[in-house]
Amino acid sequence: MRIFKAVHSPWLLILIPIFASGQSERLRGFLTRDAAAERVLESRAQALPDTTNLRKYLNFLAGAPHYAGSPRSKASAEYIAALLRRWGLDTEIERFDVVMPYPTVRRLEVVGPKRYVARLKEPPVPEDPDSTDLYQLPTYNAYGATGEARAEVVYANFGVPEDYDWLAKQGIDVKGKIVLTRYGKSWRGIKPKVAEEHGALACLIYSDPHEDGYYEGDVYPKGPMRPPDGVQRGSVLDMTLYPGDPTTPGWASDRDARRLPLSEAKTVMKIPVLPISYADAEPILAQLAGPLVPRDWRGALPVTYHAGPGAAVVHIKTDYDWTVKPVFDVIATIPGGAVPDQWVLAGNHHDAWVNGADDPVSGVVALLETARSLSTLQKTGWKPKRTIKFAFWDAEEFGLIGSTEWVEKHQDELRQKAVAYLNSDNTGRGWLNVGGSHTLEEFVTEVADSLLQPGTNASLAQYAVHHPSPAETEPPNAKDGTFALSALGAGSDFQGFLDYLGIASLNEGFEGQTKSGIYHSVYDSIFWYSHFSDSSQVDGRALAQFTATALLRLSNCSLLPFEFGRFVRTVGRYADEVQRAAEVGGHKLDLSGIRRQLEVLENTSQNYEALLEVTVAKPALHPVRLEEFNRKLIETERALTRPEGLPNRPWYKHQIYAPGFYTGYAVKTLPGIREAVEMKDWKLAQQQAATVEHCLEDMNVVVSEATSQMSGL
Repeated sequence: MRIFKAVHSPWLLILIPIFASGQSERLRGFLTRDAAAERVLESRAQALPDTTNLRKYLNFLAGAPHYAGSPRSKASAEYIAALLRRWGLDTEIERFDVVMPYPTVRRLEVVGPKRYVARLKEPPVPEDPDSTDLYQLPTYNAYGATGEARAEVVYANFGVPEDYDWLAKQGIDVKGKIVLTRYGKSWRGIKPKVAEEHGALACLIYSDPHEDGYYEGDVYPKGPMRPPDGVQRGSVLDMTLYPGDPTTPGWASDRDARRLPLSEAKTVMKIPVLPISYADAEPILAQLAGPLVPRDWRGALPVTYHAGPGAAVVHIKTDYDWTVKPVFDVIATIPGGAVPDQWVLAGNHHDAWVNGADDPVSGVVALLETARSLSTLQKTGWKPKRTIKFAFWDAEEFGLIGSTEWVEKHQDELRQKAVAYLNSDNTGRGWLNVGGSHTLEEFVTEVADSLLQPGTNASLAQYAVHHPSPAETEPPNAKDGTFALSALGAGSDFQGFLDYLGIASLNEGFEGQTKSGIYHSVYDSIFWYSHFSDSSQVDGRALAQFTATALLRLSNCSLLPFEFGRFVRTVGRYADEVQRAAEVGGHKLDLSGIRRQLEVLENTSQNYEALLEVTVAKPALHPVRLEEFNRKLIETERALTRPEGLPNRPWYKHQIYAPGFYTGYAVKTLPGIREAVEMKDWKLAQQQAATVEHCLEDMNVVVSEATSQMSGL
């Protein structure tokens, strides 16, 4: 996470009139006559989230380990459902039965020359009462293969493809070896995947103190960083192919669902994998021979980093309980009045690897307060035009399982009804960070400009743009001096909505001032969160306010607030990037068709915006025609998908955003073209450029039709 030091700057005083004047401007998607009443409603909603409630929810949900499939995870779902029902929301729990491995055997030892048996356990911390909780899930990587290996070790840095290129240049072959990699740079599941592709027998992933230990700050409990025996658990399911239950790709994992044999599940790793602490990694690294590694491969342990192989021989053995286990999604609904068959959804997962005060409970409690706030408005007689759904997902940590199975089960209905999906995960101290569909960038900016950053006179948008970490060269939320959305890759429950169904999506949270080294460890606890993150819950409250405001606007607006000019400029930059990458590779890629469609969309967008100005000034709109118009707008994101999906990844339908095949969480924009360019498969790159061109052409048709429909509203 980014490092941030709070400051009080004179420019905050300058921003006060700017922020105040922003409140009198029109609201995107609302008739001029309706804007004032909407702002009053939003003010009522924004006053409702309470930090006392946030702490109360957190104390229960993070009060015990609640990993997916456990009795406590079910109890968490029931606790959430009981709250929602108490607030008057129509609530149901949907069960799925999924393949989730729990560890039964975890052994790792250095056989020689100097024998060492890895502890593979995180010791209690006296200051943290939850570090001794019963029923903690052991340290392991879910969906690593059952197996055993005894071999020499090769250190492969972050374990990404270019690291193996360096090893090959040194004449080092990992075939028949055990690969040791460190966490960082790519998602953890990429590391065993690439190791297996190069013939390794097993993969170890350790947390080097350079990334999240003592090199970055004091270790827990003195500070927030990872202590020597801290371990990052996590799934290594190959979600770059598809998330969810590995045995039910593309269909819901109901109790009686047909399943692939585990041997045919492409997302399960083929070699054993174990995560280890830097205390357990040091005795291995200290005994490696071979050449010195490059400077940027070296961590912060007090050893000389060699690549191996050499004297060190390691033995690893893993086994798992591969049985099917139940998971529980909680879905609550506020029915819409005028157009109930248009849905606006917001979700956060409730399962954790251990106690999970930061990940995910900090996000869960904010979404609960959002739900309570809107339910309070509902009791006063307010009814949204569109239906609002709150979702609390299970088994996200194992591979986005609860949300993916729900999306696959309800996919036909979602394609017809879903307007947008808002996702959150963990949240901390800092500024608002939002990623998502760039057709919603203008909308998000308006929402973020309508709320104050806690403790300042700046709006959330202004604070995010003007308060980067001192180490940042560019503010994380800034683009051309304005608030901006980042592109979404992977790593949370928006994937099924955006990548599979083409539903416009956002991912939101606060970050920047919280430093963390307890990710997916036993130390992600109430004690840690209350001492080193959003201890006063003021940013959690702000997240609840932001989400409530966004849901109110999306559900109440007359015309859905999609905007296409920022999308055009953003995709144009993506096209520039892949064109330059192709030129570096010695090829001139023809993207003229994409640029032609973007030019048409830019002109269409200008016409759309001009007509929108006229339309919102009208006293009333024809309700039937308005519903048809909004259904057309919903199709704009769908137009960016293709039923055949990406090359070798048919589950991923979206052609503008996707996780990278070798990055995992990190996004690859224009993924089909970009990854073909990286492989120097110029024929495929040109084919994928044609696919994106057709998507943009379809989007142009939809926006043009919507513009024509608007004139008849």
